[in-house]
Amino acid sequence: MREVELKGILPDPEAAIAALERAGATLLYRGRLEDRRYDTPERALALRDHVLRLRIYRTPDRVDGHLDWKGPTQYVDGYKVRDEETTPLGDPTALATMLEQLGYVVTREIDREIAQYRVAGAVVRIERYPRLDVLAEVEGEPEAIEAAIRLLGVPRGAFTTGRLPDFVREFEARTGQRAALCDRELAGDYRFAAADA
Repeated sequence: MREVELKGILPDPEAAIAALERAGATLLYRGRLEDRRYDTPERALALRDHVLRLRIYRTPDRVDGHLDWKGPTQYVDGYKVRDEETTPLGDPTALATMLEQLGYVVTREIDREIAQYRVAGAVVRIERYPRLDVLAEVEGEPEAIEAAIRLLGVPRGAFTTGRLPDFVREFEARTGQRAALCDRELAGDYRFAAADA
């Protein structure tokens, strides 16, 4: 599957969510989203710009997991594009144990609260990290992405092909605060590099 996306800062997340809801957006998921990125100790996957990710959707009522692979990043006509495959999991904890037993290590933790919507043929995910700007990620075909961005009420120029580390650098330069992409970092444990996000 081909993933096409843009990401941008939401200066007023509540207004953006209200705009989506007024436009008839369908709420797909609201809750905690945890990513654990895996690689070999030598970073063999990162060296090829591949991502192996265990993704966990967590609400008070249930836990759902997915295993994702992403191929090298391309930039096509102003959009970030990657090949991506995903499969649902019955037991994310068991899969994490399997990956570790095979020699993979967690190279990045990312924790956030999200609200994910479908609107205008695109998927819009509002992401609230432990300490970072609130971001919106918009995925779909280019026409759908553009339509969804218009509905958010945020200037088109606010959306870029930037990766999460780019938003971390921007936040830290602007605020003088260190960003926290996971609960561990919010508590002061910075064992992971922002560049691995």
